[in-house]
Amino acid sequence: MSLIVEVLTQLFHWQTLLVCFAGTAVGTVLGAIPGMNGGIGIAIMLPFTYSMEPARGLLFLGGMYLGSSYGGSISGILINCPGTAESACTTIEGYPMTRRGEGKRALYYSVTASAVGSVIGLLVLLLFTPVLSNISVRFGPPEMMLLAICGLTIVGSLTGKHVAKGLLAGLIGLFMAMIGIDDATGAVRFTFGYKGLRGGVELIPAVIGLFAIAEMVKQGMGIGQEENGEILTLKDCRCVDVLKETLIRYRKVVMKSSLIGTFIGILPGTGGAIASFLAYGEAKGKDEEGTFGKGNPAGIIASEAANNAAVGGSLVPMLSLGIPGSATSAIMFGALTIHGLVPGQRLFVDHADIAYTFMLGMFVTAIFMLLIGIAGIPVFATVLKLNVSQIMPIVILCSLVGAYSVNNSMNDVVVAVGCGVLGVALAKLEMPSTPVVLGLILGGLIESNFIRTWTIVSSRGENLLWYMVKRPLCIGIFLLTVYLIYANIRAMKRGREIQNSTNIRVEEQEG
Repeated sequence: MSLIVEVLTQLFHWQTLLVCFAGTAVGTVLGAIPGMNGGIGIAIMLPFTYSMEPARGLLFLGGMYLGSSYGGSISGILINCPGTAESACTTIEGYPMTRRGEGKRALYYSVTASAVGSVIGLLVLLLFTPVLSNISVRFGPPEMMLLAICGLTIVGSLTGKHVAKGLLAGLIGLFMAMIGIDDATGAVRFTFGYKGLRGGVELIPAVIGLFAIAEMVKQGMGIGQEENGEILTLKDCRCVDVLKETLIRYRKVVMKSSLIGTFIGILPGTGGAIASFLAYGEAKGKDEEGTFGKGNPAGIIASEAANNAAVGGSLVPMLSLGIPGSATSAIMFGALTIHGLVPGQRLFVDHADIAYTFMLGMFVTAIFMLLIGIAGIPVFATVLKLNVSQIMPIVILCSLVGAYSVNNSMNDVVVAVGCGVLGVALAKLEMPSTPVVLGLILGGLIESNFIRTWTIVSSRGENLLWYMVKRPLCIGIFLLTVYLIYANIRAMKRGREIQNSTNIRVEEQEG
């Protein structure tokens, strides 16, 4: 009883509430700026938490983590430049809604789904941490390799009209993931003599180039902007109506995507980007009308619910096992140790007040994120009233600064510019950029875990296939992969049938 009173007293102290609000607000702004994601922001702000009490310092950083996961959708929806890799799928559906004049509605869907997904992920963190930690440690290299391959199956969900072009874009992403030093042999691959590529292609600079820089260049060149006049028109909508629609009409999408995000977040080395791609692909498999890619709210809700639920999921192994579930939670792990806290089971015994204040305080940050998002939507929407020529220099400058800040290296700036050129070329060829990001994310995960699996199998003198068949989780992931392939093929067939029937009706009316 004394622990509960102590936790609640500290949680609802005005200073605790203030740091929760400040961290969430800063994270939301950083997430909306291409390249300035939560991980970078937390790393920058980490020294400022030294003088804070441990629980408050962690909540400030946790608020930034949660806020940035949502903030990336703002720029993606409004100007087709996702602030983070997690929001790439949100952009696919959000930007078409903006072009229809429904940008505000898309932003309301985004913040509502983000808040609900965050709460579900944090509930799992609070209630099921010990159980889920035991499950996460059962995922070895073969399971992680198959899970990454499973993720590749949703390339079909990201291809748009031309499946072959989308698959080719995915192969480009896989090729980019192979650039650098081979983990197995130490050989340098596909650097074309440029030493800056020996460390490989970083995800954040690549996303900045493919989306932010490429989009600004396309806007300047007029590529794909035939409906430019519609972008500046925004229809009013009521937040309450969107909230009800999200919780009632799309309740299954929210729940399923949140659980996917939580589960993926728990697995070390994955993160919100993979969660959002998988949730988006699963939601598209249920598309009955073939409207995905044209501004379907279910795509926004699935992506945002999953990537925010992954925040709570990534904290499960970090707090209970001392194994960060993502790059950002790895920085949070560093914050724990700086404050003299050792993650693991003893954390909930020796420092139970701090641990539970942090976990319950994250629910407060989710509420603040919802309030900040709703209150800020009218402000965010003013971006659309600006001329593209006014936005372009600012976005490009922020993009280059964001690329440089990843490793404080000009090599990342070069990568961002190179990917920007690639993004423009893909647009001219009518090839989607999102499969490139998916291939880049999953390619390294597949290769590294294949090498580990092959090393284990070779040392035991076993057959690779038989070794994987003996593991029940591998069989489960394989069956999931087959199902996703089937669902994607079915969704694409439905889309073609709907498009053909629409074309026939148009021809009959014209005739």
